[in-house]
Amino acid sequence: MTASSARRPLPQAHGRFGRYGGRYVPETLIPALDEIGAAYARVRKDPVFQARLRDLLNTYVGRPTPLTFAASLSAQFKRRIYLKREDLCHTGAHKINNAIGQGLLAMTLGKKRIIAETGAGQHGVATATACALLGLKCHVYMGTEDMRRQSPNVFRMRLLGAEVIPVDSGTRTLKDAVNEALRDWVTNVASTHYILGSALGPHPYPTMVRDFQSVIGKEARRQVLLAEGRLPDLLVACVGGGSNSIGLFHPFLKDAKVRLLGVEAGGKGAELGEHAARFSGGSYGIFQGMASYVLQNADGQVVGTHSVSAGLDYASIGPEHAWLRDEKRAEYIRCSDQQALDGLHLLAEKEGIIPALESAHAVGALDQAAKRTRARGIIIVNISGRGDKDVAEVARLEGISL
Repeated sequence: MTASSARRPLPQAHGRFGRYGGRYVPETLIPALDEIGAAYARVRKDPVFQARLRDLLNTYVGRPTPLTFAASLSAQFKRRIYLKREDLCHTGAHKINNAIGQGLLAMTLGKKRIIAETGAGQHGVATATACALLGLKCHVYMGTEDMRRQSPNVFRMRLLGAEVIPVDSGTRTLKDAVNEALRDWVTNVASTHYILGSALGPHPYPTMVRDFQSVIGKEARRQVLLAEGRLPDLLVACVGGGSNSIGLFHPFLKDAKVRLLGVEAGGKGAELGEHAARFSGGSYGIFQGMASYVLQNADGQVVGTHSVSAGLDYASIGPEHAWLRDEKRAEYIRCSDQQALDGLHLLAEKEGIIPALESAHAVGALDQAAKRTRARGIIIVNISGRGDKDVAEVARLEGISL
């Protein structure tokens, strides 16, 4: 990261992170984005709003989440490895941090109808939960392939009173769910707030979602200082759209000695369509309201993606991640489907924790992470979600009948 960029981690006008970010949306949505941006600027400084958010995060979500020392993993990799336990949040993942924050924001806007997209289902469950708590009507768009992979979460959303709307177009995964949610928002913008689940899309969403998720890194910073008396050498997190990772990374951006490692879905091969590693196979483009790295062909057409994890199966990446990578402040590597499955088994068998398939990518990359730190160096791995939702799919992939 250059000296000048280190002084400006917040976005520039209209949410620009260098050449990334921005707002590439129909004119119909510009007033709504302006309204959200103005409201968010107010509530960031509103002590009443912030106190209400902190109270819900503490008494409802279950924050702060623990920073767990992983003794067996530490012995295996000869590093001091800590796990940030977002899997212990209410609903089982970090997504609830943002859903609660945006739900409260929607109430300040007077919007009673909520829409959301979901891939792995965790954001959908978190949004449905927040809506049930706050008395808001919830509609969640989800690709039919993801509904098949994540059927327990579909049922959970419906139990919580949400309407789950199947999306059967395109690859029937996350990008198609986002497309349909955006179409809904254009049609119903006056009455509806879109709780976008990751640090992507048009401004102000990348900044707003990052801020709501930064509670992860703020807690981890305090906890590791208490446990070790110093900051970690390396932070590791999986990266789909990028909310759990930017939430962990952001409070450490100015600490130049703390390295940041994002892990993308390496899928089943190196060819386009076989993975969701945007920095390995993508290029600069405009996608779903933002400029970022996009998996696209030579004609600029977005290609299909593949990952064993529904939550990482996305053709683009949040603009701040693209900027951090160009600035060489963060590094991004791949973890294949098989390495992720191995990571899931490793964490389960060594530490008694079954991670989500998304988080398993971070665990599956620990051998690569360890090579980037000295012996006995301190590594924090973000366990962004728990694996209950994935057990049936893992069994199917491994040929086990339940």
